[in-house]
Amino acid sequence: MFSKACEYAIKATIFTAKQALEGKRTNVKEIAEGIDSPEAFTAKILQILVKHQIILSQKGAGGGFDMQAEKIQNTSLIEIVLAVDGDAIINRCVLGLKQCSGANPCPFHEKYAPVRMKLVASLKETTIADLVAGLTTRMAILKE
Repeated sequence: MFSKACEYAIKATIFTAKQALEGKRTNVKEIAEGIDSPEAFTAKILQILVKHQIILSQKGAGGGFDMQAEKIQNTSLIEIVLAVDGDAIINRCVLGLKQCSGANPCPFHEKYAPVRMKLVASLKETTIADLVAGLTTRMAILKE
């Protein structure tokens, strides 16, 4: 459903948020290990997240990646998805047809439209804080 980059971006944001809530900054290596992602790929994803002001980056001694508590509480998954994958999840035809629309639907359009609406609603209402809570209670994992 999401690109691999988007999957890693979501996991990296959750990992960074959890560290921030524990009062720690984290670095690329720790994030990559924490989410089981290639380090170079993780670095590129983190650049995207910083560019979209989802996470913070501080250079130099004592630097690293961080998230403000307010951002953790208010950042929804849709923000990460849009930053990394763009709006394809909202607008792209599930069959890849360029002309698909409500007025000119593909064969699966009517079946998928309500699923897409529920997915987008879920992405909008789920915050990073919600997902960190699952890690904190050990009800969720970030890597196998």
